[in-house]
Amino acid sequence: MAANLLHSMARKKNHKTGPLPPRNGLGATRARVPDGESIPAVDFIWHLVSTQRHRHPDDTVDAVLQRFAEGGVVKRDGTALTAETLLAPGTDVYFYRRPAPELPVPFAITTVFEDDDILVVDKPPFLATMPRASHITETATVRLRRATGNEELTPAHRLDRATSGLLLLTKRRGLRGAYQELFARREVRKEYEVIAPLHDVPPATPWHHHLTKQPGEPAARVVPDAEPNSRTVVAGVSRLPRTAEAELQARYGVSSPLARYALQPETGRTHQLRVQMMQEAAPILGDRIYPKLLPAHGEDFSTPMLLRCTLLGFTDPLTGAPREFRLSGNWPSL
Repeated sequence: MAANLLHSMARKKNHKTGPLPPRNGLGATRARVPDGESIPAVDFIWHLVSTQRHRHPDDTVDAVLQRFAEGGVVKRDGTALTAETLLAPGTDVYFYRRPAPELPVPFAITTVFEDDDILVVDKPPFLATMPRASHITETATVRLRRATGNEELTPAHRLDRATSGLLLLTKRRGLRGAYQELFARREVRKEYEVIAPLHDVPPATPWHHHLTKQPGEPAARVVPDAEPNSRTVVAGVSRLPRTAEAELQARYGVSSPLARYALQPETGRTHQLRVQMMQEAAPILGDRIYPKLLPAHGEDFSTPMLLRCTLLGFTDPLTGAPREFRLSGNWPSL
């Protein structure tokens, strides 16, 4: 099996993913000219830049024209466009967006393991895995690409922005598929650590729910009486030591006894552990979506959500050897 994967990756090694390579940690944007009349390239790009929700204040018409002057606006075949080029409907255009200023996340990414193929890190809370919406440069992918100089560094899976813990990235484009498919096929053992109010849960308790999340809605929900599509096993629950409990009670403004939950998800639905904790035990400390959606502008770096991926285990798709990565100790952000 490993030999077949290596052969497959070798054949795909020179596959071109786009006419503009990642630059300074960021990939190029692809945009398609809509139906209608042909449009000058500068008008099309300026419309995209000027109407984006999170725009850098210095991204003016002159800055757009500078992109054209530098050959930074191209067609799918790599042909550089001029500002005056008429673009027909359906034309794909590639260019680099300019990220808006972002509030720096005051936590570092730490390396857990690295070899020639993969990088495993401990991602802190408040950093998205990949660029999205208003979080572009303050993401694990962009930070790590800039720190390492490796523009091909790519996550094999995703952690929610609020979730911390183990994140595996591939170091070369040709390896992405093998590791991403490993996670997609659910062939990776995972364990998460949660801190929440103490709730009596018998050991090895399985949680089954039907979870659904609509695009654009921040919260997932449980569908009663529907066929379960998610499963998590509670591996253990233990009350926190008194000193740690008192410190977290004061910081998070709670009075309930607090516990550490070890959760082993066997499926990967969006917000699965967050919803199941709310449904079956107690909301996770610092969760700003469950049970109540809180405004984004009130986010406080001193009270991160206490949900952390502490274990990744799998059979390596390249070598067939067993791999296991584990975190222990306290959250670096606490």
